[in-house]
Amino acid sequence: MQPAQKDLTGIGLRSAHYKALLDEQPAIGWPEIGWPEIGWLEIHPENYFCGGVHTHYLGKARERYPVSFHAVGLSLGSSEPVSRNHLQKLKALADRFEPVRISDHASWSASGNAHFNDLLPLPYNQESIETLCRNITITQETLGRTILLENPSTYLGFSESTMGEPEFLVEIARRSGCGLLLDINNIYVQAHNHGSNAYDYLNSIPRGLVEEIHLAGHMQRQFSHGTLLIDTHNQPVCDGVWDLYRAALHRFGGVPTLIEWDKDIPALDVLAGEAKKAETILIQEQHYEAA
Repeated sequence: MQPAQKDLTGIGLRSAHYKALLDEQPAIGWPEIGWPEIGWLEIHPENYFCGGVHTHYLGKARERYPVSFHAVGLSLGSSEPVSRNHLQKLKALADRFEPVRISDHASWSASGNAHFNDLLPLPYNQESIETLCRNITITQETLGRTILLENPSTYLGFSESTMGEPEFLVEIARRSGCGLLLDINNIYVQAHNHGSNAYDYLNSIPRGLVEEIHLAGHMQRQFSHGTLLIDTHNQPVCDGVWDLYRAALHRFGGVPTLIEWDKDIPALDVLAGEAKKAETILIQEQHYEAA
């Protein structure tokens, strides 16, 4: 079932926008077509585990918008089982606020008592598949629902890898029953950095597995050997990523789409404008398919 048009595109809920988005209720919308300015909001649930003012504003947001949870702390790729304490906090938050989707990453960020601020990459092989499937199963059984797994951004490959990233993700989804969250910017960045084909990547993913899409910006860094693209989430979406997004919509249909902007947070109307552009493209592609 396709989502309602007004729910197709969203933005991340950030503290810089609490007042403008939830207190002032601005008229940023698109009255000429009668849709609200934002279809849904995404949060990182770990920011709300301790209550306080952030959870207060999450409650206000949930009164007005659908909310999705995009976790960053489950460390699904760690060799240890996923933290039961972390899962219980996530479940309590999900039971309270009823997110429309819950997702995390095909990466790891914890080992024993060590916790890292980065989402660290994995080799693409059967051992990593077993690890991820085990932790995804624990997570889904605890939450009582399926989750989505996001493709990471990487800058180096592993000699231990025995398959490509699309094959790796598809195998995990089929074995664990999870869905996929495709970050189009990550695919674009990796295609440049690793010398692969981003459009072949999309065509390697079965249509029915993709349940959410992320769009974001990146930066370029010049080195002696060439240009490296870095997934920074602090820029507008570039033309090349918009083109790849159009191809993704042809492939996967009208998938709910988020504008990610996590650093150098702009004004709310800038984010709303990016969401409007995504929604315009998404609806154009839907009309194209229907014609």
